[in-house]
Amino acid sequence: MTGFRAHISPPGLLFAVLGLAALLAPFMTLAANRIVAGDGIVAWNIAGPAITAPGLAAVVIGLAMGLVAGWTRLRLLGAVLGLTGLLWLLSRGAPVLLSQAGEYARVSPSAGFWCLLVVLMLLMADALAALKPGPFMRGLLFVSALVALALILGSGLLSDLSVLQEFSSRRDAFFTELLRHLGLAFGSVAAAAVIGFPLGILCHRNAQLRGAILPVLSFLQTIPSLAMFGLMIPILGWFGSTVPWAQAIGIAGIGFAPAFLALLLYSLLPVVGNTVAGLASTPSATLEAARGMGMTPAQRLLRVELPLGLPIILTGLRIVLVQNIGLAVIAGLIGGGGFGTFVFQGLNQTATDLILLGALPTVVLALSAAIVMDILVELTRQTPEEAA
Repeated sequence: MTGFRAHISPPGLLFAVLGLAALLAPFMTLAANRIVAGDGIVAWNIAGPAITAPGLAAVVIGLAMGLVAGWTRLRLLGAVLGLTGLLWLLSRGAPVLLSQAGEYARVSPSAGFWCLLVVLMLLMADALAALKPGPFMRGLLFVSALVALALILGSGLLSDLSVLQEFSSRRDAFFTELLRHLGLAFGSVAAAAVIGFPLGILCHRNAQLRGAILPVLSFLQTIPSLAMFGLMIPILGWFGSTVPWAQAIGIAGIGFAPAFLALLLYSLLPVVGNTVAGLASTPSATLEAARGMGMTPAQRLLRVELPLGLPIILTGLRIVLVQNIGLAVIAGLIGGGGFGTFVFQGLNQTATDLILLGALPTVVLALSAAIVMDILVELTRQTPEEAA
């Protein structure tokens, strides 16, 4: 009995229990139209046994494969098998449910599906963490996952789901808001880097300036996000109405400009603070050696301090990028665009799938940004021998 327990993975056991419990919850929801709540349907009732049995078997076997400790690749394969089972149930079950409903009926994933998706993704993440893939392998796995997701969405397997029907009716608007969301998140990070890196270098060199700047940036970080967006409205509204050329370039009380400025202010503390911390992480012995070689302060900064502090500096950018991708959703409240437009439209219409049309891409963007930045941070931490 003791030997048996020793071969059971504790995380795998937890995931199996949670996954089996999630199977008892409604797997899909069938509603008369896009607004009403609808009725939850458990996985084994969404279609006949010929459809549900293979999907349920894949999920259960996948969870069982995650129980085995030590066989990490088997656990990873179990997570993939379980995800395949979820895809099978969604793609095969949705048409069956719609065929038995009215013309305006909508079918959506329900709580059981989302819980199982999270459990299987956690199982996959746990297996990958045990495998400890290098940055290049992680990058390959990440690209493979994105390609697989694109192929699934492009194949039409899930086109009967309500969230994809919302996408089909708003395709042009979706890509417009995607570009606006990317502009808000990545543009504000780029602007913060242009301002924050030089300011961080100056703060590193000057203790008095550091003591004055960092508390102000820390104070800005404490302002709630919704309040920060609200404060930008009267400030930029006054600026746009007072300065003749301001409105010509799009500066006004509502829209893109106040959202961009709010995100920029939120971004400055992590960028400046991590730049200071990164530069300060250079060992004093290394700096003394650089001075002994006759390097000027500028040469020490470019050749010694910045390369050694780059992982910490990039960590600050990672924090800012993931933060701003999420905060950009709030820009929809003040006309700034982005995926928040769909989220708040869905809230006003009590249309859950319209909310998901804005929320799900935001989650995918944030996870993708975090993975890519983690890979970059790890690459900068490697020595040339390790990178080879």
